[in-house]
Amino acid sequence: MTSNVTRRSVLGGLSGTAVLCASGALAQSARLPSSPISLNIIDVAGNLQLTQAAIERFARENPKLVSRVTFNRATSPELPGKLKAQQQANKVDIDLVLTGPGAMSDGIQQDLWVDVWTSFAANLPKPEDTYHEQALIMQKNFGQDKGVAVVYSPSGPLFEYAPDRVKTVPKTAADLLAWVKANPNRFTYARPVNSGPGWTFLMGMPYILGDKDPKDPINGWDKTWNYLKELGAGIDYYPAGTGATMKELGEGTRDMIVTTCGWDINPRALGIVPKEAEVFALEGTHWIPDTQFMCIPKGVPEEKISVVLALMSFMLKPEQQAVTYDKGYFYPGPAVKGVTLAMAPQESRDILKEFGRPTYDDLIAKLPTEVPLTPERLVAAFRRWDQEIGSKAK
Repeated sequence: MTSNVTRRSVLGGLSGTAVLCASGALAQSARLPSSPISLNIIDVAGNLQLTQAAIERFARENPKLVSRVTFNRATSPELPGKLKAQQQANKVDIDLVLTGPGAMSDGIQQDLWVDVWTSFAANLPKPEDTYHEQALIMQKNFGQDKGVAVVYSPSGPLFEYAPDRVKTVPKTAADLLAWVKANPNRFTYARPVNSGPGWTFLMGMPYILGDKDPKDPINGWDKTWNYLKELGAGIDYYPAGTGATMKELGEGTRDMIVTTCGWDINPRALGIVPKEAEVFALEGTHWIPDTQFMCIPKGVPEEKISVVLALMSFMLKPEQQAVTYDKGYFYPGPAVKGVTLAMAPQESRDILKEFGRPTYDDLIAKLPTEVPLTPERLVAAFRRWDQEIGSKAK
């Protein structure tokens, strides 16, 4: 996209017109601003590592739409309350949220997000024509009408360890439990509501353990909750975020942690975790994919919504998606069809050649993939984990 892109081509249609969206509902095309506007973007998922360069490029190439972009970061648990307070005061100053499952789910539960796919379908590409199969499943089942999927990873759960300190690698859930009991305080994982590895581990264990209903954390996870409580006897504390677990593994405070594809590759590429660290998957593992979304809070003025929608469409173009290979942070990264590693920047290709793992392609092909819990049930699972597992830490 070049700097002389017209407003019509940015938005993919005339502004201010009503059209039929894919569901048959009447959708309004948002009106463009009469002068450039500033955008305030908040990231609660580490997403800017993958998308900030493309967002800044959009601003440079569209000076008639964007005067300035401000980036802020926060933790996922703190955002919903902050947004709710702003909305109740009619003073929303956040124009776009970049979020993972945690704040996404809370926002759906609390009705914080604009229904972009039903209200402004004319401003966005058709999901079926845009997303690859796995990302489309996440968009429909998790993003629903409110979030726009921007990156995708098969994720986990996986386990990362120091091979010089772990001589017997667990193969089953029972093996892992026995290892943790025999090596107290040498294993941990981060609080699931604020951790990609944490939430994939939480949702993945019901499949590994053969629980009654992996889709029902309240009535179907008896084996999982009992297992996590027993596992917790060998865990001294649960860090607030994944980064702390990586640092502890790298420093030698931990010998084994929960990880995902991206959280394995990226910290090794950055030197936080030794390159020699290894990973394994337990018997019975199902992939619990992770997807990060772009969401517009209710209360954002329509003229700003039109620009955010244009930005969202821009972020789904193959050229911008190729950048999300990044340094392996959300491996592989792209959510749209036809974006290959060969299209990524040379730096990304070099890093993945050195720090990627050929075994991931085998595991992605071999292990089944499950749709994560619905936002409502995920919130319930997070709440129960906080009450019954996290609060019992030593």
